[in-house]
Amino acid sequence: MSHRQVLEALSGLLLGMFVSILAGTVVSTSLPKIIADLKGDQTAYTWVVVATLLATTVTTPIWGKLSDLFNRKLLIQLALAIFVIGSALAGFSQDTTMLIGFRVLQGVGAGGLTALSQVIMADIISPRERGKYMGIFGAIMAIGTVGGPLIGGLLTDSVGWRWNFYVGVPFAILAIILLQVTLHLPKRPKAKVSIDYLGAVLIAAGVSILLIWVSLAGQQGQFAWASATSFWMVAGAAVALIAAVLVELKVKDPVIPMRLFKNRTFTFSVIASISVGVAMFGTSVFLGQYMQLARGATPTQSGLLTLPMIAGLLVSSVVIGQIISRTGKWKAFMVVGSVLLIVGLVLMGTIDYDTDYVVLSVYMFVLGCGVGMVMQNLVLVVQNVVAPAEMGVASSAVTFFRSLGGTAGVSVLGSILGTQVADHLADKGAELTAAIMKLGPSGLEIAKSLKAGTIPSVSSLPESIRVIVESAYGESVAFVFLVAVPLAVVTLVAVCLLPNNRLGSKTTIERLAEENAAAGSGIDSESVIAAAAAEVIDDAEALIAAEPLESAEAIADAHGARRADSESGEHPSL
Repeated sequence: MSHRQVLEALSGLLLGMFVSILAGTVVSTSLPKIIADLKGDQTAYTWVVVATLLATTVTTPIWGKLSDLFNRKLLIQLALAIFVIGSALAGFSQDTTMLIGFRVLQGVGAGGLTALSQVIMADIISPRERGKYMGIFGAIMAIGTVGGPLIGGLLTDSVGWRWNFYVGVPFAILAIILLQVTLHLPKRPKAKVSIDYLGAVLIAAGVSILLIWVSLAGQQGQFAWASATSFWMVAGAAVALIAAVLVELKVKDPVIPMRLFKNRTFTFSVIASISVGVAMFGTSVFLGQYMQLARGATPTQSGLLTLPMIAGLLVSSVVIGQIISRTGKWKAFMVVGSVLLIVGLVLMGTIDYDTDYVVLSVYMFVLGCGVGMVMQNLVLVVQNVVAPAEMGVASSAVTFFRSLGGTAGVSVLGSILGTQVADHLADKGAELTAAIMKLGPSGLEIAKSLKAGTIPSVSSLPESIRVIVESAYGESVAFVFLVAVPLAVVTLVAVCLLPNNRLGSKTTIERLAEENAAAGSGIDSESVIAAAAAEVIDDAEALIAAEPLESAEAIADAHGARRADSESGEHPSL
């Protein structure tokens, strides 16, 4: 396929990803306002984010496995439809419980979009060329990440936050139509389908229980980390996940084949994905909260203020993607990206509510560069080494563990943030009490709201109280970034241990066609390689044995003999 043909085929896919990113980020700057309007607290704030991530995480490997069994084009259109229905319904939410429920439906569709977009890219683009197209995907993600908060802020400030959930509907419909018109994938060979229902249920149950535990433990009004409830939830998750591993080892077509973990590239990519997921999702969630609750920005301003991080992600993903495609080399860039990720998180851990914005912009740009250089390329290096028949499940597995890390990270970091804010407000209790007493009855209402843990509307608070609240949130968000640093170190170690395999030049469809052709002719690939090696050795021996003037004749005779054998059918593999 030419560059133009590839772009045409990817147009619907790119628009689908844009819808997914837009719908996910459009509420990021509006979430404090949404939760305040729906009378929610920090737990609800965290769960509105976690609900989508949880559903995305649990369903990603299932979508990936389905893509190895069924029509991938139809599956991604179905995922888009589910996603946009969930988004539209979320706009009708009357309380945080309804919002969380519809965000779960949104996450189911997002799981399909996340898994299938990577798989379909591998179908039509070789690993060597995929770098620059992944750069385009990175650019689309950056545009959606930039445009989402800006559009969300404008809609919230002008017509109301509910339009945040409606804005993606026309884009999704257009994406479904574009996919139908422009994406033409060859028919998959008919095969007996075996779906691992038990494995899917056990994985979903184990991961869900684990993530619900880390989301609720230690939260105000919930249970403590060290409690009977925590014990039973952890035990239940462990039993379900152990049972899932046993099932995956025995079934014919597992959701996540355990044999993939024998591949060193896959294993270290999974480890790196878990930790980079925390950095990617955690920073995007809590950075918006920092801008509004620590700096008093409006939703629109919050979107604009986070532009430096998005710029870093955009520049690094596009530029590095182009370089990787031209050179075929990737490891050095991923190591540098991992280092930048650590540096960015450490720098963000030094911020306060009144940090100079120019300094803050540099910190965000460094962090964005780190995420952009590592995130997409982890999928690329795995797709480069796995068998074509397992492309879907392997790609989705890396994404699954990234989402798992992000979901658990947002949950734990959200819990830490809530505790830190409460502690900082308690430390400034005397100062806060004095400010509240001066306000009279209105001050008592504010005090009740803060004590209940409800997310405040900082811009509406009196100046004397607002400074205290902004300071508490500024210091707490900085601490959250520091907590993520050890995980970024894990990413660096895992990336350093990745085998430095050169990127291939064939698409998944081409590789699969070759395998099918070889299987159809009864050829054993190992015997082909052994025979070819033997021919090279024989020719070399002939060259060495011959006199210099006879070398050409010796080589010609050797090759002529091979051709004669091949034509006679003695060595069809050659």
